Amino acid sequence: MSLKSFIEVSPDSHFPIQNLPFGIFQPKGGKPRAGVAIGDLIADLSVLEDLGHFRSPEFRGRKVFSEDSLNSFLALGRPAWRKVRAVLERLLSSKTPILRDNARLRARVFHSQEKVTMKLPVRIGNYTDFYSSYHHAHNVGTMLRGPDNALMPNWKWLPVAYHGRASSIIPSGADVRRPSGQTKPADAPRPSFGPSKSLDYELEMAFLIGPGNSLGDPVPIGRATDHIFGLLLMNDWSARDIQAWEYQPLGPFLAKNFATSISPWVVSLEALEPFREPLPRQDPAPLPYLRGKDDFTFDIQLEAQLQTSSMKTPHVITRTNFQNLYWSISQQLAHHTVNGCNLQPGDLLASGTISGPTEESRGCMLELTWRGANPLKLPNGEIRKWLDDGDRLTITGWCQGDGYRVGFGEVSGRILPAE
Repeated sequence: MSLKSFIEVSPDSHFPIQNLPFGIFQPKGGKPRAGVAIGDLIADLSVLEDLGHFRSPEFRGRKVFSEDSLNSFLALGRPAWRKVRAVLERLLSSKTPILRDNARLRARVFHSQEKVTMKLPVRIGNYTDFYSSYHHAHNVGTMLRGPDNALMPNWKWLPVAYHGRASSIIPSGADVRRPSGQTKPADAPRPSFGPSKSLDYELEMAFLIGPGNSLGDPVPIGRATDHIFGLLLMNDWSARDIQAWEYQPLGPFLAKNFATSISPWVVSLEALEPFREPLPRQDPAPLPYLRGKDDFTFDIQLEAQLQTSSMKTPHVITRTNFQNLYWSISQQLAHHTVNGCNLQPGDLLASGTISGPTEESRGCMLELTWRGANPLKLPNGEIRKWLDDGDRLTITGWCQGDGYRVGFGEVSGRILPAE
């Protein structure tokens, strides 16, 4: 590990100098502004910007880090993103004295993560959720239609998705109210109304759009990464019983739009580059507009942890990997815009549930308990078919380097009873 910071960072920290993820934080008594995580601290980018460290042609004379979202920064594009990363690597390096040897300046720049409030990193104008994990799609299809017809005919030809509700995306740590709606058991003569009895989590990741594209101007797959800033963790809370009754023929609606939680830190593609892996072969070969030269995925280890109200520590219930996605982020973006759909800075594009080939790698309760038929047994003797009131679900993820981790922190939420 050649790059080292003057700030002490433990080997299992998610935020070494090799990462430098971006987020929006609010110190006590202050206004929200942009920061970068380093160890247990946050470097205040608005202070560094005021001191002139980001003056360069890439910023076009603009100041972007005193705003309460990263949207303006994301709109600048990859040259500006790379410039900021290079400046931060230099300022935080153990070899650079500017911050290292100036205690008064360090006191202005750095904040303890424990003493600030993290906000949503961007203003999300639009949100799309894909359905890009083969094992998740196959498992769900097997439950509904049997193994011979598990995948719909289009699934291996295009990245299936639906448009979600941007206004109900919430930051990590926010409680989630159990939703109410219509449900209809198979043996019931008519639907009834009430709280969902089949509340679920979905372990996902998502990426944020930087520069957008004009309406009517598709983004070719070869230029997709020019529009992708970075990735974060996501939990797409789902009410399965509401979903089962409402989804035909138009798909998810009230079962999904009551809450979607995302993590506060956005890890850039540059930080993820050392963990880039070739995209596995796709069969059948995608249509030409979805064929990217040297298309890729990332080796990101992912976990979901469940902690009931009577448990002292959380218990890992899912272990999976970002590489279990069939469709790449470049393919998702290219398909999203192929009809001329215009994306905008801060738009959120999610992966869908990320499940692997083993039982422990299933990314939601629907799969883990096989629609409630095989309840999950927890270490304290409790069982779960679905999530109960008081349960806390936490998703975390990281890339493992040589003596360091590039991590995403976590996204967590606790279930509150229906009103």
